[in-house]
Amino acid sequence: MKIRTGFGFDVHRLVEGRDLWLGGILVPHTLGLLGHSDADVLIHAICDALLGAANMRDIGYHFPDSASEFENIDSKVLLRKTVGLIASKGYRIGNIDATVCAERPKLKNYIPQMQKVLAEVMNIDVDDVSIKATTTEKLGFTGREEGISAYAVVLISKD
Repeated sequence: MKIRTGFGFDVHRLVEGRDLWLGGILVPHTLGLLGHSDADVLIHAICDALLGAANMRDIGYHFPDSASEFENIDSKVLLRKTVGLIASKGYRIGNIDATVCAERPKLKNYIPQMQKVLAEVMNIDVDDVSIKATTTEKLGFTGREEGISAYAVVLISKD
């Protein structure tokens, strides 16, 4: 069995007039994330981690922001496509461990729903999707509520 790990990171700016999508769910907030797609930083970090683990470059390579077909796309679609890409090389997901950095909104009550949605999209057990949330104690762009970032580590394997 071949086992590989991958790391992903993403960040998007918070702006008025956009919905806040995190982990595949709509989170009530006065601001949303700016991006070519729905700007779901958590899903984007997971996609990058999966692609990196399979040595398949990154999310921007496969789903460029210059392509109109990805404009305002639901990031769950990108995640499903990413799982298909790594499967084409024979890999399956072992587990995901991710952290979202946001001063506000508080995310702890949304994490179980995010885990459920992401597990369904990736066709894995909900217990294999760990999501944590933290603040930066009012430091940096996150602390000033200018943006939200996410980190993800994944384990993939093939026989």
